[in-house]
Amino acid sequence: MAEQQKTIRFKIRRQDGPDKQSRWEEFDIPYREKLNVISCLMEIQKKPVTSEGKKTTPVVWECNCLEEVCGACTMNINGQGKQACSALIDQLPQPIVLEPLTKFPVVRDLMVDRQIMFDHLKTVHAWIPIDGTYNLGSGPRMAEVKRQWAYELSKCMTCGCCMEACPQVNSRSKFIGPSAISQVRLFNAHPTGEMNKHERLEPLLDEGGIADCGNSQNCVRACPKEIPLTTSLADLNRETNKFALDRWLRK
Repeated sequence: MAEQQKTIRFKIRRQDGPDKQSRWEEFDIPYREKLNVISCLMEIQKKPVTSEGKKTTPVVWECNCLEEVCGACTMNINGQGKQACSALIDQLPQPIVLEPLTKFPVVRDLMVDRQIMFDHLKTVHAWIPIDGTYNLGSGPRMAEVKRQWAYELSKCMTCGCCMEACPQVNSRSKFIGPSAISQVRLFNAHPTGEMNKHERLEPLLDEGGIADCGNSQNCVRACPKEIPLTTSLADLNRETNKFALDRWLRK
């Protein structure tokens, strides 16, 4: 008698739209070695039939790079915010529970709208302004030691894992979250960006800024890129206090 084929059991929270009621559906797919969650979702998409044999609609999720760089496929996997592309089946206990991130509006199923994170980047002016479209020549050089730690901050892919883990990011708070604050530190460390650092520090003094951080330090543990977010929060806390005092003395 042939050995029964191993299967992978998924329990997925489904939601047909932003204002629709959520529900649970379970799926079984054949086991293969070295599968990731995205591969399994693709298998379910080919044949959207639940474990009970009921036909259903294909599960909706979002992905792009499949290399843990874009952050688009971030979802709650077994209760923790992770990238589905780098979540390996062989390392996950079953049933594998997939849910959308809870800190962002659900678009459909596992797909959420992370627009608020990009809005927060606009709030803190997370860019370096340059004049004109012509060649401005080489800019000022950064010391190698400074460049090395700044590079770690640049790894942020706006995936939302830090927001998902942060208790201060909720419907009762306007906290912009550790990701945007860390980007302030990155661009203020740049020799050219430093000239406009006041434009980035000022929004951090407003409601939802650095003062709303509860120092739970969940963010640094949740970050898939191991960005030193708590170090950035501590640094910006000091810098905003110095900026606020200087602004008060100048009045």
